[in-house]
Amino acid sequence: MKLGVCLPNYRSPASPQAIAEVAERAEALGFDSVWTTDHVVVPEAYLDRFGPVFYEPLTVLAYVAGVTRRVSLGTTVIILSYRNPIVAAKTLATIDQLSGGRLIVGAASGWAEIEFRILGVPFDERGARSDEYLEIMKTLWTQEKPSFKGRFFSFSEVHFLPKPIQKPHPPIWIGGRSHRAIRRAVEHGAAWHPTYTPPDQLRADIAYMHDLSARKGRAEPPDVTLRLSIRLTAQPVLNGGRVHGTGTVQQVVEDLQTYQSLGVSQLVMDFPVETAGEIYRCMETVAKEVMPKLR
Repeated sequence: MKLGVCLPNYRSPASPQAIAEVAERAEALGFDSVWTTDHVVVPEAYLDRFGPVFYEPLTVLAYVAGVTRRVSLGTTVIILSYRNPIVAAKTLATIDQLSGGRLIVGAASGWAEIEFRILGVPFDERGARSDEYLEIMKTLWTQEKPSFKGRFFSFSEVHFLPKPIQKPHPPIWIGGRSHRAIRRAVEHGAAWHPTYTPPDQLRADIAYMHDLSARKGRAEPPDVTLRLSIRLTAQPVLNGGRVHGTGTVQQVVEDLQTYQSLGVSQLVMDFPVETAGEIYRCMETVAKEVMPKLR
């Protein structure tokens, strides 16, 4: 199982220094990837959850491309409707070029209705826009003189360079836990990328995805990846409602081995702590005591 780390581009640890240092330490410790999270504004209703500071995720990946050499650079996830898809495709292609072909495009339709309203994007169109925007990006990335005619955007025989280094384009991971998200992953994605999902539910969802892939004529279903918050404790968490990813190193190892046995190929770890120093300590513990047991 490959392991990635969420960069502190939001919450209280967020700063340019912390972002760069987490990326550099992740690479040095043997993690496979680093990841950014996406919100443009933080409505008051979400302040306790995210904090007031939120560095723009694509800008952060371009910044991190310059301080790393090996790790993949991903979004977990960008909200497709928040950005003009032609501009987003250009930005993402540029990041793939600047990083030497290390980009992973994690994308989803979004859920924060207040934020959609603030940005002037119709919330009830987010699914249709997401599907069209993905088609636009792939068209721009793969066609010599891209042309497209859709519900929201149309263009013909434009020049779009640079193309991404990765061919046919950077891998697309589709976020979300709904059946619609799984269908979008089958239609567009190299991987399905939900956030925390209990193992029993994940097992059922994977079965649905495999069945849908077969019915759609897809030779191989999307890979299964997962974003999971990791909360390490000194003492075992014994209550029956323990959330997977919470507990001692041994409990967390057992949780991740369970996900690995279900077919999760890559796990993106979010450390919900208050300081950059705590993130560093969690990363070091995972690298030393968890990572060897998953490879």
